[in-house]
Amino acid sequence: MSGTTRMTVSQALVEFLAHQWTVDGDHRERTIAGTYGIFGHGNVAGIGQALRQFAVTEPSLMPYHQARNEQAMVHEAVGYARMRRRRGTFACAASVGPGATNMLTGAALATTNRLPVLLLPSDTFATRVADPVLQQLELPHDASMSVNDAFKPLSRFFDRVNRPEQLFSAALGAMRVLTDPVETGAVTIALPEDVQAEALDVPHEFLADREWYLRRPVPERDALARAVAAIATSERPLIVAGGGVIYSDAAAELRAFTHSTGIPVGTTQAGGGSIDWDDALSLGSIGSTGTTAANRIAAQADVVIGIGTRFSDFTTASRTVFAREGVRFVTVNVASYDAYKHGSTLPVIADAREALVALREALAGSTTSSAYREEIAREKREWDALVDDSFVDRERALPSQAEIIGAVNAASDATDVVVCAAGSLPGDLHKLWRVRDDLGYHVEYAYSCMGYEIAGGLGAKRGAPERDVIVMVGDGSYLMMHTELVTAVAEGIPLIVVLIQNHGFASIGHLSETVGSERYGTRYGFRDDAANAFDGAALPIDLAANAASLGVEVIRIEPGPDSIAALGAAVRRAKESGVRGPTLIHINSDPLLFAPDGEGWWDVPVAEVSALDSTRAARAEYDDHKKRQRPYLGEGETR
Repeated sequence: MSGTTRMTVSQALVEFLAHQWTVDGDHRERTIAGTYGIFGHGNVAGIGQALRQFAVTEPSLMPYHQARNEQAMVHEAVGYARMRRRRGTFACAASVGPGATNMLTGAALATTNRLPVLLLPSDTFATRVADPVLQQLELPHDASMSVNDAFKPLSRFFDRVNRPEQLFSAALGAMRVLTDPVETGAVTIALPEDVQAEALDVPHEFLADREWYLRRPVPERDALARAVAAIATSERPLIVAGGGVIYSDAAAELRAFTHSTGIPVGTTQAGGGSIDWDDALSLGSIGSTGTTAANRIAAQADVVIGIGTRFSDFTTASRTVFAREGVRFVTVNVASYDAYKHGSTLPVIADAREALVALREALAGSTTSSAYREEIAREKREWDALVDDSFVDRERALPSQAEIIGAVNAASDATDVVVCAAGSLPGDLHKLWRVRDDLGYHVEYAYSCMGYEIAGGLGAKRGAPERDVIVMVGDGSYLMMHTELVTAVAEGIPLIVVLIQNHGFASIGHLSETVGSERYGTRYGFRDDAANAFDGAALPIDLAANAASLGVEVIRIEPGPDSIAALGAAVRRAKESGVRGPTLIHINSDPLLFAPDGEGWWDVPVAEVSALDSTRAARAEYDDHKKRQRPYLGEGETR
């Protein structure tokens, strides 16, 4: 392994990344599955040259993929990482200046979701020989700062390679964080454009295969004992399953634990799929976008067992859903930051799967009462009946979003993956989508980024090519970032996109009504100057034609009483067509027809004073909800 090779910094980095492996128990895969790159003057002679050289000399070393937008390629890497349970991701290379800052939103999304992605933004000249270079941001008070410093608060690891020799420590530090379940998120190595092309002697050891072992910490004995004591003496325990269940591949252990103890499960957005929808102990989604079943049980829970969840405001319904006085939180999380949320005095800092194994063994023979299980069954039946009713085809010219979800769900297979991120769809999907596989529900809701859907869906398909991936997206989010359809066309990736046209922002339109703002600025209509609004006729937008112009196979569902039946047939046709490339199904909906209410609340402040009657009424309702909000501290005796 001794010896060196003369290489550029970029060539050494690409070859290094190609030899990194993630090991999780018996599973081993490439940590960096490939590289997305959009080239400009900042990286075309560096990373671009290195990728081209290896494409000629060793084509399989580092797969390269184009993207149409730097933000989108980060979303693709994140979508892939989720499907790989954080074991693998992509590197994303961008040019200096705007190319780099286009990735900032993607960096924030990755870190917020605790999903790994490697960002390689180009930077201005380290030597400053050409100063200021094209697209350089000059700050008179700090000549050392560039736009890439904006990545620092968004990254779990940041380094800038100002000298070639710094590459070694930067690359190893990046890999450490990418493969750490606690620290992972966006990892950024800023690469000055001159340094990228500089040569150095690279030790062969740096270029050799290197394995990174995922940590799966087991619970500490005393912490486990305290948690077990609280659960064993609980009369109404409830599990909140989050993304950590998915990432640690713990769905089977969660099912075994719930069946052994009779404890029901509510799922977060990230935890969707951790238990099948029709399991007797599955209450469905919990919180602001939750089911009546989960939220009613949660309101009386005396011990809440959070497993791999961040306990965000949507999960807790802005701290209103866990309403019982003295409720205690047993919080299982690999990260202490999350394990201590809401003042928990019963944190269990451990891997979700390992913790579930230990809890099941320690609680063997302990089970909930028959009366509690009967209540769970009753609440589940009532909610399932509401969903069944919302899925009924009313044969309307413009169907509800619930009917659309029901038709797509019915036409899908158990292992299909539904992808979404923003608007009204995530809330409705969380309540209504009947998940039958632990990787079947892929909704990016930690950042809820408009535009994630198609790019994230493309990443999900790369991560699970054997599955059908169905992206559900509204017209507002589609218009934010639909150009990755071109990437799917170029690579022949059979992505299925269901585009719901409602001529505006349905989610914010509804929210606007609830806060008394009367849907202002949420419709896509012609501008009315006199009213200072866009309340004119609907815009003559044809998004189906837009998709077709990009080379996408398009199926139009015309408004009419048979639109829901036609949608189900279109989804089945897309799944069976064998088309090499994406298919987009376009359907119109009525944004004023809402899904069943799950009795959750979300704290969005309402103007305290207003000249509008609608706002004053909304404020009165808001004040009433605030009375039920509580800090979840003072959880009672813990021993």
